[in-house]
Amino acid sequence: MSALKLTAIGNSVGVIFPKELLAKLGVGKGDTLFAVETEEGIRLTTTDPDFQAQMEVARQIMKKRRAVLRELAK
Repeated sequence: MSALKLTAIGNSVGVIFPKELLAKLGVGKGDTLFAVETEEGIRLTTTDPDFQAQMEVARQIMKKRRAVLRELAK
């Protein structure tokens, strides 16, 4: 567990992440994190949850329409 410090950045508030936590998340300066609300609290992730939902729908369609996609690929 890491304690995160909040700091003023202009009129906003920012969070300072320790280097070890940034390495675990695989992110650095300029990268985007998504805050997802769960029953347990807030989860930080590097993947866009809306994009993940769209990809799941696309996978289902591709699985269902596999023969059509094969014909289109010819």
